[in-house]
Amino acid sequence: MSERTHALPFDPAGIVLDRRRGLSQQLYQALRARVLDGRLGGGTRLPATRDLAATLALSRNSVVRAYDQLYAEGFIESRVGDGTYVSLLKKLSTQVSTGLSRRLSTGLSTFQAEGTEDLSSSGASSEPLQRLKNHHLPLPKTGPPRAFRVGVPAFDLFPFEVWAKLHASFWRSPAPALLGYGDPAGELQLRELIATYLRRSRGLGCSAEQIVITSGAQEAISLCAQLLLEPGDAVAVENPGYRAAGNAFAVAGATLRGVAVDEQGMDCAQLAGLSDCRLAYVTPAHQYPTGVTMSLARRLALLAWAERQDGWIIEDDYDGEYRYSGAPLAPLAALDRQGRVLYVGTFSKIAFPALRLGYLVLPQRLVQAFGQGRALAVRHSEVGTQCVMAQFIAQGHFQRHIRRMRRAALARRNVLQAGWPQDVPGLGGMPQVAAGLHVKVAVDNFARQQELVAQAEEVGVEVNPLSAYWLPDSPVPVDNRAGLVLGFAAVPEAEIAEALLRLRKAWRR
Repeated sequence: MSERTHALPFDPAGIVLDRRRGLSQQLYQALRARVLDGRLGGGTRLPATRDLAATLALSRNSVVRAYDQLYAEGFIESRVGDGTYVSLLKKLSTQVSTGLSRRLSTGLSTFQAEGTEDLSSSGASSEPLQRLKNHHLPLPKTGPPRAFRVGVPAFDLFPFEVWAKLHASFWRSPAPALLGYGDPAGELQLRELIATYLRRSRGLGCSAEQIVITSGAQEAISLCAQLLLEPGDAVAVENPGYRAAGNAFAVAGATLRGVAVDEQGMDCAQLAGLSDCRLAYVTPAHQYPTGVTMSLARRLALLAWAERQDGWIIEDDYDGEYRYSGAPLAPLAALDRQGRVLYVGTFSKIAFPALRLGYLVLPQRLVQAFGQGRALAVRHSEVGTQCVMAQFIAQGHFQRHIRRMRRAALARRNVLQAGWPQDVPGLGGMPQVAAGLHVKVAVDNFARQQELVAQAEEVGVEVNPLSAYWLPDSPVPVDNRAGLVLGFAAVPEAEIAEALLRLRKAWRR
């Protein structure tokens, strides 16, 4: 009798997929874990991709991608004319039978496996590791941009030829003084140019001394968390809001206090009732993810709160350059007269995220401490990119590119607004978008949100669920957290129109 006749039949029970994340990756993880722990023994026949897709309510492409990865790593094999089976490799069988698979490193896989060892139950555990386990980031979306990816600007418009020439010019004959260990706060020329740009375009008076160059906005936020918080401190965050910032505070040992957001921004009356908070994180120019702009009254109230509490405000101005009527708003930091606001800026939304270049504008009393803190973390950052960006700004390319990007984002926004599907059950209309690179659309309830997201994924369109931006312990009913978040700048107008056509067909089925 053949070996495979002794294998148990495939049972899909227990495979639960989160529709908010990549489905093919999750299916791959689930099947891989079952092979390694013996639940799928060698010789088990797997369902055809079409049958498994129907059973799990997935697109067939999602199942095909998961199977392809399992093929590539040797976990499954195809038998001509007979289907797909779990591999009978002796090495794999030995690993499973001896239980060694439970201790296999998952770092070798191109996907992040779900069956990793729980460090909290081992001798290697620590409080920071446990906090990281509970507050880490999902892997970012990879591959070329597609509609409607959030947080991605128009890569196709960046002047790469200009950038390449500046880059080559710098490295052709770099000054020896730039090749050693420099100022941990960053290259002075770039900091001076950023200060000039902020004074002229944003009304934010600051000096180069107050600026620390970081590896993107996320490092700036993490640096604030490390240096301003003690374990047990409470931090006020917008809810819904940018979860990566909240995770940085939580890993530093803080307790997150979600504060509601309405049409005027963070509810400062609710914030005033949180007596244990001395740090607030906000996105006032274009709230992430709802898109509202904090009113002047709320801005003044927030500054007054910081003064009363002897606290700090972290202002994340991640896409403040994108405003489609009038000049960009003056940041909260420009209203600060007490030295309470730490301003976070980034080049990711004007250039591209892979650049990893951001900055902090600090109150004078924090300048020395943050320079020392960054020196301990990274000594100092990569100098070539900073020097090239300094020349990019000094020669006028940066301001020209901002104008080009703003025009393109406006055109792409207009295509989205004009072509938004109408009369889709449970789906709200497209609101007016006055700023930023994304928009939030209302949905009637959580179940309908999940359906719309899944149907969009089936036709190759990225749509983010608003519910993913809420804190897990939010008191707001789950149906009130429903909505869709769409970025509109990642791809040209023709691709936006084509994606809208696919959405209309998928959502009206």
